Amino acid sequence: PPPDATGDEAAYFAKLREQRTAVAVELLDGSVFRGVIEYYDRDMIKVNRTDGGGPNVFIRKRHVRMMWEETPPPAI
Repeated sequence: PPPDATGDEAAYFAKLREQRTAVAVELLDGSVFRGVIEYYDRDMIKVNRTDGGGPNVFIRKRHVRMMWEETPPPAI
């Protein structure tokens, strides 16, 4: 079944939002947005940008190539 039908996708987005986990979202055109998930629904996600690269963005899920969690840089 599709991810939105199992509830797994919603649970994953809820976890990312609640823990304010930094993510990177790559679109089909190669653009990458970095930030934290503030909102999500069946069709889109809102990314609050933390990279100083501009305003917060709503992204339609159908335009996402991939998304990954960003790990903080190692402490030196």
